[in-house]
Amino acid sequence: MTSRLIFSSFLLSGLLTGCGGSNWVHPNKPSSEFTNEYNRCQNLVLRDPKLQQGSQLLILNATERCLQREGWRIVESE
Repeated sequence: MTSRLIFSSFLLSGLLTGCGGSNWVHPNKPSSEFTNEYNRCQNLVLRDPKLQQGSQLLILNATERCLQREGWRIVESE
């Protein structure tokens, strides 16, 4: 179940960022660190009992908020 949730979140995240032409960037970290940070944030989110039975969108939003707290920002590509 968790693998399916992670895959679904990556798929949804990829679709959302692919459609808008945007990327996650951090002022002090290389883009190669994004996947590690994303996985860490998602694991933290999935520990929250309120979100364990929640929708994929709630989990994705909470994961993105965690990334933003860590300094990651979405930047529109040209």
